[in-house]
This record gives sequence, C-alpha cells and structure tokens, in this order.
Amino acid sequence: MTLLITGVSGQIGWELQRTLSGLGTVVAADRSKLDLSRRDSIVQAMRDIRPTLVVNPAAYTAVDLAESNEEAATAVNALAPGVLAEEAKRLGAGLVHFSTDYVFDGEKRGAYVETDPTNPLNVYGRTKLAGEQAIAAAGGRFLIFRTSWIYAARGKNFLQTILRLARERPEIRVVDDQRGAPTGARQIAEAVRDVLKKSTSCDWPSGLYHMTCAGDTTWFGFAQAILQRGLAPDTPRPALIPIASAEYPTAARRPKNSVLDNAKLAQTFGVRLPAWEAALAHCLRPAAA
Repeated sequence: MTLLITGVSGQIGWELQRTLSGLGTVVAADRSKLDLSRRDSIVQAMRDIRPTLVVNPAAYTAVDLAESNEEAATAVNALAPGVLAEEAKRLGAGLVHFSTDYVFDGEKRGAYVETDPTNPLNVYGRTKLAGEQAIAAAGGRFLIFRTSWIYAARGKNFLQTILRLARERPEIRVVDDQRGAPTGARQIAEAVRDVLKKSTSCDWPSGLYHMTCAGDTTWFGFAQAILQRGLAPDTPRPALIPIASAEYPTAARRPKNSVLDNAKLAQTFGVRLPAWEAALAHCLRPAAA
C-alpha cells in the first residue's frame, strides 16, 4: 500500500507521517513535490506516485488573510481537493481529507452533526465547504473529517501563542464567548490511523465525519488550561482577562459555537478521541517535566 500525504510540514501532516508509517509505504509530499495551488502539479504527482491512498491535511489556514486573498484560499481549499478526488478515482485510490468547524455559522444550540445545514461566515469556511462538495461530486472513495481548534507541540497555533505571550506579557486578553473543542494534531493522526486500520483496502463507508476531542470550552478556558499545565510551578503567570469577540475584532468572523458531535465516527468505526483536557496534558507533558 502506497500512501501519499500532502502538507507534511503542517501540524496534522507531520503527525500523520509517524502514525501511518505502519500501514504501508509513505510518500511525504511538501509543496516542492506537490503544489496544491497548481492543477498540473497535482495531476503530475498523482500519476507519478500512483498512490493507493491519498491523505490530504494540507490547506490554506490563514483565516483572516483569506478575507483579502480569496483566490489563493480557493485554489488550495476548494479546487485542489476536487482534483485530488478526480485523480484518486481514476487510479482507484481512496482519499482522506480534512475540513473544518468553520463551515457552520455557530448559531445552533448544542453540538453540530454532519447533516446540519452549513452556513460559513468567512472565506476560509466557504472555500473548505467547496472542497468538501468537490470531493463528493467526484464520486470516488473518500473520507472527510471535520475537526476544530487544532494545536500541536510544534508550529504556529493557539497553544504556542499563549505560551509565548506568557513569557512576554503581564496580561493576556482572550475571547470567552466562542466555544469549541481544542483538538491535538497527534490525536487526529492516531484516530485516522485507527479508522484506516479497519480496512486497508479503502472500502470503508465513504462520507463526512466529525473528528474532535471530547468536551468543549472557550478560548479563554483553553488558555487557562494551557497556563495551568504548560508552565512550571515557579514560573510567573500573566493575568488572563476574558473578553467578548467584539473587543477583539478580526478580518474574518468566527462562529460562536464550533462544537461538533462525534457520534457518527464512533458508531461507524468505533473510534473516539480523548477529552480535550487529557489530550492537552499529553501534549504538554515534556514541556512541564
């Protein structure tokens, strides 16, 4: 089995290289090998490598920048997944793709299920939704995993930002009226591995699945947990100040509710991610030691 993994320098892509190595031969493709902004690069790479399975965690993830750079976001998030899906179908390969909680507007009370109506508030969400639709339209074998609030021990993410600000500032103001499930890149990669182990021939039930850690919190609650678990006991702690979204204006609007229901993933594959607090503690264990 040959697995082509895109976006290997990203948070999920880096973890997937490690966790999926036992399933077959992994071909790790960074932008120099497969440029998702160019259709010809995608087609050439797919036809040269001829993978059994394509795993696509790569995305244009600069949510605010996407508002003024919609063409670039569309190329990577909307058009590229469709090309990957078409080429995968032509080769008889399966496709695993990652999407986002930002396809929803956040107005629902309670967790979102896969069949809930979508209504993205920003360019990033709209382009990711278009990517989902392009994959489904190609008619091949696919799994789309929607996840949320991704972080890791490396790269640029909320966890690393809070730890950096804790060293630089006496006070940190954090939004406290947006809810979601912080989800570690490692837990996502391990859950994907567990799903794929169910059928290495890619004959799984194609479709859309939510995949996040269990539980939910606000960005403020997430920041509190990071400082509690990520700083040594004798390290001075900055004051955390909860604020409303209106006090922290951004180019892109964010949904107030990003909580996703993971029941379908559990029922179909028997796969459950741990509670977000446990995943965070696991991620911070080396730093806290």
